Amino acid sequence: MVKIFAITLSLFYSLVSCTKDDDMVNAPADTYTPPVVIPVPVVTDSTTRYFLALGDSYTIGQSVPEADRFPVQTIKYLNQQGFNFNATEIIARTGWTTGNLLNSLANAAPVRSTYDIVSLLIGVNNQYQQGTQQEYADEFLILLNKAIQYAGNNKKRVIVLSIPDYSVTPFANGSDKDAIAKEIDAFNAINKTITEKAGVNYLDITRFTRMAKTNPSLIASDGLHPSGQEYSVWANELVPVIKAALK
Repeated sequence: MVKIFAITLSLFYSLVSCTKDDDMVNAPADTYTPPVVIPVPVVTDSTTRYFLALGDSYTIGQSVPEADRFPVQTIKYLNQQGFNFNATEIIARTGWTTGNLLNSLANAAPVRSTYDIVSLLIGVNNQYQQGTQQEYADEFLILLNKAIQYAGNNKKRVIVLSIPDYSVTPFANGSDKDAIAKEIDAFNAINKTITEKAGVNYLDITRFTRMAKTNPSLIASDGLHPSGQEYSVWANELVPVIKAALK
């Protein structure tokens, strides 16, 4: 049984009021430099691997083709390097909060009992729907422990991704973008604290999503979600973390 970590977090920011139905500091624009790929012998890995991706619209890839989803691109890159990953199992829906994901897992467990890699990206809808940070902390902790269980209690094979910042997208035009960004930072501080305390991998992708402020090609046609190009950035960041976890 995975030990449930106790955590108490205070509310630092009031949540921004929104009237739109979809999910979703002005940080200085950065330039993403892909990691340098050093040629290595192709991995010989005949073992069939399994990847479970848990989340919301960012995991299911709202408004992009299935092949552009970040979990799908991730296993494509891994398989090109000699791994043998099966198709990713994705449990995610647009608009899901931590509570929605918990309810889904309670009603229908993942297909397998154990996975080689489990990713978790959830929280933007908690912020967008004005949920409390304490509720998010409590539910995220439960989800993280479930993710660890799905990874066969191997913490190094679980990867939490930070919440993207949608304040830089056209969807946020007319809203208080500074407030949105600050709230995203507050929710990310929560998931990062819980993740690091649990000894689980944490990948900050928020910094990459903020580059969309000056690079519209990183935004999907709906004006809100990431494009396949942005998801490719996440996938390239995930690959070395997963390779290290599988050693």
